[in-house]
Amino acid sequence: MISSSQLNKNLCLIQSKIQSAAKNAGRQADKITLVAVTKTFPHEAWNKALELKLTNIGESKIQETENKIKKFNHRRQIELHLIGHLQGNKVRKAISLFDIIQTIDSIKLLNKINKISQQENKIQKIFLQVNTGKDPQKHGLNKDDVFSLARETALMSNVVLKGIMTIPPKEVTEKQRRTIYNKTRTIKDKIQQFIESECKYLSMGMSNDFEIAIKEGATHIRIGSALFGERSSGQC
Repeated sequence: MISSSQLNKNLCLIQSKIQSAAKNAGRQADKITLVAVTKTFPHEAWNKALELKLTNIGESKIQETENKIKKFNHRRQIELHLIGHLQGNKVRKAISLFDIIQTIDSIKLLNKINKISQQENKIQKIFLQVNTGKDPQKHGLNKDDVFSLARETALMSNVVLKGIMTIPPKEVTEKQRRTIYNKTRTIKDKIQQFIESECKYLSMGMSNDFEIAIKEGATHIRIGSALFGERSSGQC
C-alpha cells in the first residue's frame, strides 16, 4: 500500500493539473469532484484518502466494498460511488452500500432499483451510463436509449437522476476521446434542460485523461492509479 506522504504528493500533482485544466477551460476547479477509485486496493486506502479530505470514494464490486465497510469507522464522512457494472441480483445490496450508483444501463435495472429503494425507504441517487464511444467491450446505453431512460426516471418516486457517466474505449486517439466526451456533455446538457433539471453532473475522465475530460465539461473525474499507484493482481 502506498505511503501517506507519497499519496499526498500524488494528490498535489493531480490538484495542480485540475487547476490548470479548469483555468484553461474557463471553469472553476472547486466545481470538479475527484472520485478516489480504491477498487482492488486494501481497505486502508479509504483511511488514507479521508486523511487528505478525499471524501468521494469509487468502488466497482459489491463484495469488496462490503468487506471494506466492515473495517472502516467513518462511513458517514464519505460518499460512496458504484462505478462498476451492477448485476440485477445485487441491486438490493448495492442500494444498502452506495450513495450514488453511476452505472445504470437498462430499464430493467432502473425499475428494480426504484422498486427496492421504495421497499427500503430510500431515494437512490443514480447516473445513467452511456456508451458514447460505441465500444462493444463496454456497458452503457446508446444515445436514443439514454434519453428514454432519463424520461423514465422523471416518473419514478425513489430514484433521482443526478448525472451521466461514460467510459471511452481504450484504443482511441486524443481527438476521438475529446469527441466522445463532448458528445456526452451534449447529452447531459439536453437531459438537464429538457427532461430532468437535477441531472447536473458529468462523470468522465480517469487517471490517463482527466485533463481532457475537464476541458470537455466533466464534473466528476475518477482517479485511481494516479493517486494510489499501479494495481497488481495480488491486491484485493
